[in-house]
Amino acid sequence: MNEQQYDKFLNIQTVGFQYGFPKLAKYHRYEPTPYSGLEQLFETYEMPLNARFLDIGCGKGRVPIYIYNRFRIPVIGIEMDQKFFAEAEHNAEQYLKKIKKKKAPIQFLNIIAETYEIKKQDNVFFFFNPFSIHVFREFINLLFKSFKLYPRTIDIILYYPSPDYMHFLLEEKMLECYLNIKLRHEKNENERIVVFRIMNE
Repeated sequence: MNEQQYDKFLNIQTVGFQYGFPKLAKYHRYEPTPYSGLEQLFETYEMPLNARFLDIGCGKGRVPIYIYNRFRIPVIGIEMDQKFFAEAEHNAEQYLKKIKKKKAPIQFLNIIAETYEIKKQDNVFFFFNPFSIHVFREFINLLFKSFKLYPRTIDIILYYPSPDYMHFLLEEKMLECYLNIKLRHEKNENERIVVFRIMNE
């Protein structure tokens, strides 16, 4: 299925890019994660037990809805832009109509990522370059604090990882580079998915 067909299958509307630019330079423009990349990710990657999946900078909600539809696990999308947050909420409503359910563990939060209080159940974090390295570093440090309070296996999934993100994570002793997936039909070395893992020994 192409992007439009997959959206139609889920009964959502997420195709298209952001109009204009974010109000703050440290946050990046909306660009939906290609469904083909998500399909390739889950050809080789298995989430930890009792996974709870967070998409940081979820835009219109494509990834959380896709993940819930595929795995039926709790999902959370964090989005700072009020317009995209409203579209994500609407997409969740439309998706629930399709699957004929009144509710499901699909949640969207209209907040900036650094203010999210990481829960002990949160263990899979997805990033498609939503913001600057400074914000990313701040969020990952909150993640490390959460891990020390509640030791568990935590995965950090980077889609099209920026060199800044990669350099920062590769320097962290608590992390291991668990998977490096080169996306088919892509020429740029950044066009890949990398999964870092914090292990509870």
